[in-house]
Amino acid sequence: MAERKKLLLRLDPKVYEAVAKWAADDLRSVNAQIEYALRLALRSAGREPRQRGPGPSQQGAGSGPDGAAHGREGPGPDREGPGPDREGSGPGREE
Repeated sequence: MAERKKLLLRLDPKVYEAVAKWAADDLRSVNAQIEYALRLALRSAGREPRQRGPGPSQQGAGSGPDGAAHGREGPGPDREGPGPDREGSGPGREE
């Protein structure tokens, strides 16, 4: 994994408290929550960082150490996504 940049960040205490609460609600550290919020802002501005191809220490393009895409959320237990348990069922389908 590439070396992570270190940054000294000064925040208004109320902003920090709000970020810390958001992080706790999402079960993340404050640092991870700030990075998540920055990635959301970059995505919405159309300025996402380019992803590198697989390297010797990477599992694959766009995947992190846990195998998930960097900063992206995929289908989970509360989101619908393609899967064998969802085929052939659902509203508007007849059996």
